[in-house]
Amino acid sequence: MASIKEYREERLKKLKSLKDLGIDPFTQKSDRTHKIGDIVADIDNLQDEEVTVAGRVNSVRLMGGVSFIDVKDDSGKMQCFVRKGEIELDAKTNQLDFATLKLVDAGDFVEVKGNIGKTKTGEDSIFASSFRLLTKSVRPLPDEHEGLKNIETRYRQRYVDLQLNPEVKKVIDTRIGVVRAMRNFMEQKGFVDIETPVLQPVYGGASANPFTTHHNKLDTELYLRIADELYLKRAIVAGYEKVYEIGHDFRNEGIDPAHNPEFTMLEFYWAYADYNDLMDLTEEMLAYICDEVIGSREITYKDNKFSFKDKLPRVSFTEAINEHTGVDILEVSRDELIKEIKDRKIDVDLDSNPPLKDLIDGFFKATTRPKLMGPLFLTDYPSVMKPLAKRSDEDDRLSASMQLVINGEEILNAYNELNDPLEQLANWHSEQKVLDAGESEEAQPLDYDFVRALEYAMPPTAGWGMGVDRIVQILTDQPSVKDTILFPTLRPEEFDPKEFENSF
Repeated sequence: MASIKEYREERLKKLKSLKDLGIDPFTQKSDRTHKIGDIVADIDNLQDEEVTVAGRVNSVRLMGGVSFIDVKDDSGKMQCFVRKGEIELDAKTNQLDFATLKLVDAGDFVEVKGNIGKTKTGEDSIFASSFRLLTKSVRPLPDEHEGLKNIETRYRQRYVDLQLNPEVKKVIDTRIGVVRAMRNFMEQKGFVDIETPVLQPVYGGASANPFTTHHNKLDTELYLRIADELYLKRAIVAGYEKVYEIGHDFRNEGIDPAHNPEFTMLEFYWAYADYNDLMDLTEEMLAYICDEVIGSREITYKDNKFSFKDKLPRVSFTEAINEHTGVDILEVSRDELIKEIKDRKIDVDLDSNPPLKDLIDGFFKATTRPKLMGPLFLTDYPSVMKPLAKRSDEDDRLSASMQLVINGEEILNAYNELNDPLEQLANWHSEQKVLDAGESEEAQPLDYDFVRALEYAMPPTAGWGMGVDRIVQILTDQPSVKDTILFPTLRPEEFDPKEFENSF
């Protein structure tokens, strides 16, 4: 079998031959009249009608005085029937004749004009009266039967992956549908789409390590946002009552099946509502997405079945830990919790003197969360874990908060937003102290501008944030969030410049 280098050199020869004939291998546009999928859907009514289609050549079969060329666009595939003597070479319009079809390869983009009809074998085809080259492919696609198997190569070369693996394209198409459904749902509920800055002088809205950059003209450090939260809440202060954003966030953290450093979040903030309203709205949203995109409110993820047909259970965070470990997280001392972590051999870095919220989080994720299949709402986290949340009216040791858990994984985070500027400032002083001491890289820095905004008064507000990649991963039953991201983050690839040399 010829190597990629040999195939590429052969195609470069064909490209040169086309240029010698006056054919432009990279023409400007197409005069397409029909998408292939529309033709296939209305094939009976289009018999004998003239159409012009454009797309990528899927296969070329040259058979004496006739040729069969399959062309596909993003809506479907159709056979084009070319008979010797019925197409003419015309360099001005980039038309090929029958003899020059040998210069056409699978992967090329072409335009075919002709009437719809049936071949002798009864296959619907376009009987070509004109065949134009639009773009010549220099590099051949991998063999369709061999496919593209290496997972890292698939992630790097999505432009090939989606062509050869229909199931991958289906996942990406589902993601597109989910985002569209989210946006439609939010608009129907009266939320307005707000754009917030990606470059921020103070990062915040989550516990995460940021990416840092430098602005030369301002001579200042800036951060890629880790969440949209603080600016969306500024919009609530400004007078908007329902705001949302579907945007990219960035966290300088590890990469695993549940995390990608660049990811997409849907965040919304709702004035005069509380986290109970958010749980009701979440149930409604998930049912809507399933109806609109999946076609069923029952899904399978990692061999487990989950249903969004009914109201979801609401389980207390502290009660869940108590049930699975026997530990009352509200009564246990810091030293006692550290002893529990050591005795259970839980992987928490104790040498850095982590704050209590990190100890609780590590203990919970190791002992309790994996046992919560859900879907369920985990409610009322300890207030020390939620520095941006209001305290519960029933117990000020707790926050008025909730998370959605599916298959032992946290899918979204939500709470009643802390709007007391004095308490917010005190919380951030504590966080900043931890950050300055190097006890946690994920503590939140003090944002004086946001405190100032709260001093102008923010109404009672509930806020909600969900990872789009994560929910698509669950709805499409994928092993990794990378499988739901068109171009996931990877280590930079090393290239051999000789691979791209033109020897003609």
